[in-house]
Amino acid sequence: MRLMETSHHYVPLERFSPEEAGLRRAKVREKLKKIAPDASGLLVFSRLNIYYLTGTMACGLYWLPLEGEGALLVRKGRERARMESPLGNIAVYRSFREVTGLLSEAGCPPGELVAAEMGGLPWDMANLLQSRMTGIRFVPGDNALRLARAVKTARELTLLREAGRRHGEALGVLLPEVISPGMTEREIARRCVDIMLDLGHGGLMRMSAPGEEIFYGHVAADDSGNYPHYYNGPMGFRGEHPALPCLGGDTVWRPGSPLTVDMGFCFSGYVTDKTQCFWAGNRSTLPDAARAAFDLCCEVQSRAAESLVPGNSPSSIWREARERVLKTSFRNGFMGLGENAVPFLGHGLGLAIDEHPVIAEGFDAPLEEGMVIALEPKIGIPGFGMVGLEDTFEVTKTGARVLTRSTPEGQMIFLDN
Repeated sequence: MRLMETSHHYVPLERFSPEEAGLRRAKVREKLKKIAPDASGLLVFSRLNIYYLTGTMACGLYWLPLEGEGALLVRKGRERARMESPLGNIAVYRSFREVTGLLSEAGCPPGELVAAEMGGLPWDMANLLQSRMTGIRFVPGDNALRLARAVKTARELTLLREAGRRHGEALGVLLPEVISPGMTEREIARRCVDIMLDLGHGGLMRMSAPGEEIFYGHVAADDSGNYPHYYNGPMGFRGEHPALPCLGGDTVWRPGSPLTVDMGFCFSGYVTDKTQCFWAGNRSTLPDAARAAFDLCCEVQSRAAESLVPGNSPSSIWREARERVLKTSFRNGFMGLGENAVPFLGHGLGLAIDEHPVIAEGFDAPLEEGMVIALEPKIGIPGFGMVGLEDTFEVTKTGARVLTRSTPEGQMIFLDN
């Protein structure tokens, strides 16, 4: 029997709205005028930024001219791109030699000076691009994307609020019901992953920094919270293996020891960050030093959250927090013990877990309404482990709005056998 030839009509999972696409193009262009005022447009290469501007996770490049919708050139997957993106100009290319001609055919030829997302291509590919697109001079344009993405649209805020709601339920409500002292980090991580997948976690966390990777997050029992690591964060962890330093290993969460769960949540591509601290025992068994360190972290986060208002600078929030802790006996463990220490209190969130701005020295531009920022004060205690908390906040006109909170004031959760 011969199979009948039929045409397939696929329905996209989601189609990016023209209005949202136009709003994001305008945001990037506004920043581009300040970053590279003489550039004729911006060439975008990373899939994450292509998605941000077009609504499809294409492999290729997107040309954003100073006017019009621009053009998306893909190596493969034009059919899917046309389903998901409202762009009218979507074409296939095989070589960088074709780019200038294809953009001209689309009615948006690049000028002699082009801003480029230089972090979106490896060195060898960037050299190849410049050798093929002759007669064009390239200048950095990455910061236009970084600054535009820092202030979320209404649609992005809706997704981040929902991610935060599910995130808080996962770590603060559901996880305590299925874990107990005596379990290994790996067992706890698996329970957490199961819960998050059931709540709609997309199964993938993304990072912007070159070479950085993350898979859900990390679980640290006992003194694993101070274990040496390479990751750009304060919490130590052993992980699965040197080649897979993520989730958790065979360390057992013993009675009378801390457990720190730093696991992100991804909903429709947007991520929130949260750390929940547990204690294996009742309140009376928590050592005084650990209680004091955790209370200090809560105080630091609360004061920093009060300062998350438009007009304040991230650097001033960092300095205030650091100066507060430097007056205490916990100054050597603040934001990581020893070489694990990091010089920041928090970071922006969105399509990636490491977005602009960073609550750190040097970030002096004022906060803006619509930014979404994680605050993660943590303290490493030698021979004991790590205590602290992390929540994701939205910057509003009237102050910070917590998105991931499920326990009052981010309290530690006590679990006894």
